[in-house]
Amino acid sequence: MSIVTKSIVNADAEARYLSPGELDRIKSFVTSGSARLRIAETLTGARERIIKQAGDSLFQKRPDVVSPGGNAFGEEMTATCLRDLDYYLRLVTYGVVSGDVTPIEEIGIVGVKEMYKSLGTPIDAVVEGVRAMKAAAASLLSGEDAAEASAYFDYVIGAMS
Repeated sequence: MSIVTKSIVNADAEARYLSPGELDRIKSFVTSGSARLRIAETLTGARERIIKQAGDSLFQKRPDVVSPGGNAFGEEMTATCLRDLDYYLRLVTYGVVSGDVTPIEEIGIVGVKEMYKSLGTPIDAVVEGVRAMKAAAASLLSGEDAAEASAYFDYVIGAMS
């Protein structure tokens, strides 16, 4: 839920007008909109590159996941692993655009640890993959934009850790 929606819902629940502080936060959100869209466009446009770099990094650091018996062993399972990374990158772009972690939470983070545990997937390897995506994405963004996007990658990492 964006800061605009949250502010309105909270004010309406209390049958009041938006406070000056809420209006300032909304103004800041609106003003930063073009930067958030620029970040999302960059991440979306470079998604294949980001996923490939992250996968290469993950498989280099964690060869056990692509070795016989590993969760990403074989072409099909490697593709599944990369698909999952793509999914988390998409969630990050939703967070960036909305300026909030709620879409990440509501669409795909709740219960993820339990799901991976039931599948026998090493969650630390998934976290390593998300960290690698964060690094790949940061290399494509300016310092300020990288810091903005990093917060959402960090949220995904924290939710899985």
